[in-house]
Amino acid sequence: MSTAYPAAVPDAEPEQVRLPANVEAEAALLGAMMIDNRLADDILDRLEPDHFFEPVHGRIFSRIRDLRVADMLATPVTLRPMFADDAGMEALGGPGYLAQLTGSGAGLIGAKQFAQQIYDLAMLRALVTVGRTLVERAMDTSEVVDPRAQIESAEELLYEVAGEGNTANAVKSFGEASKIAIRMADKALNSGGNLSGITTGLDSVNAKIGGMHHSDLMILAGRPGMGKTSLATNIAFNAARRWVDDQEAGIPPEQSVGAKVAFFSLEMSADQLATRILAEQSKISSENLRMGKISKQEFNRLADAAADLNNLPLYIDDTAGLTISGLHTRVRRLKRRLGDELGLVVVDYLQLLQGSGRAQDNRVNEISEISRGLKTLAKDMNVPVLALSQLSRAVEQREDKRPQLSDLRESGSIEQDADIVMFVYREDYYMAMHEPEHPTATSPADIHEKHAKWSLRYQEVQGLAELIVAKQRHGATGKITLRFESEITRFSDYAAGDYGAYAHGE
Repeated sequence: MSTAYPAAVPDAEPEQVRLPANVEAEAALLGAMMIDNRLADDILDRLEPDHFFEPVHGRIFSRIRDLRVADMLATPVTLRPMFADDAGMEALGGPGYLAQLTGSGAGLIGAKQFAQQIYDLAMLRALVTVGRTLVERAMDTSEVVDPRAQIESAEELLYEVAGEGNTANAVKSFGEASKIAIRMADKALNSGGNLSGITTGLDSVNAKIGGMHHSDLMILAGRPGMGKTSLATNIAFNAARRWVDDQEAGIPPEQSVGAKVAFFSLEMSADQLATRILAEQSKISSENLRMGKISKQEFNRLADAAADLNNLPLYIDDTAGLTISGLHTRVRRLKRRLGDELGLVVVDYLQLLQGSGRAQDNRVNEISEISRGLKTLAKDMNVPVLALSQLSRAVEQREDKRPQLSDLRESGSIEQDADIVMFVYREDYYMAMHEPEHPTATSPADIHEKHAKWSLRYQEVQGLAELIVAKQRHGATGKITLRFESEITRFSDYAAGDYGAYAHGE
């Protein structure tokens, strides 16, 4: 390489000099970009200013990008005024350094190779920084020592390094994108229609949302007592069970509408979730199961269900106080273990996750960070993420207690980041709480009439639930009526012919 380029960091410390870098390659690339702006346009998406070891080179790259974005020529002449007072440029010989960069056309031949080398060396420097940080943290025992937290932090730092600069891999031609779309359509056709993603196990829900799609963030929200955890557990089980059934039927993994599922339960323990699933499958009251009020015959059914589900690919993590970065780490770890077979992540529930601490005690900002983190997780891991969410108490103050998007608690960013927002609503729950006075033989006629009217309506809605699809990027919104068996915490499809007035919200 020509020696026309001045030394990059003349006063650098010995340790800095040893960092992986090729300043001459940086100079040659910048010169080529100023000579041929079409070449610059091709390179600009591959690199960032901080990928350059020499800070002045990073600033030159940034200014070239600014000019090209504005559809202006980027040459030594147009760039010169921008560096008139740049102290770093003065150390390299002043603004005339820009013309000096274009003095050799060496970079024109191998510009893409130079760009790749600059990127690779930047990644190596980032690894050196991560390694130094890990050593310093591991050696520091002045605070509480938590090796697991340090390991998770290390994995997060390494993932950030690996995730940088992947724009070239993320860009797909229309032909590539259309192939993916055709595969999804073929999958929907082979599944019998209505299902291009992972199954929820509920035909009416699949028909409405088309299943759970890769890279989607789905929010399932509801007030306490509505059964949102039960529904999420049902969906997780159904997807995992369908995976097993498809494998036994000889269906290739890529054609299966089932999935291996990761369930992050921040509220309930793993054994409590398992109890719910076993109660549902063996049709035993979960309350009786928890209290030990079951017969020998019921226990045998329970044991049979446990044996049948022994190899169910449903992985439960009940770590309390999990951070959003810790969640990323654990999903990546499981993804490495299971590969593309990990098809669904469930988080119960969003408000129990913790942010990075950068929100400075601002809960709204923290929830915004968490919802963005969940959407990023869905895209990075290419899996649907189903996150449960609380609703504000404003619901309880209205006469019609059906939830609305504005009820999402603590942050409007949840609605913004989500691809699908669904609410669980059970009218029988609220009606049972407000049963009128029970009439006696001596009660006035209006008491009898009021209770009779309430009883008639309660019979119509008892055991039914509404799943309200309030937002959907891929399709229409609307309501789905489901049956809910509270004793075994199980949601199931409700016969379309029997919807009646309730299904239409009348």
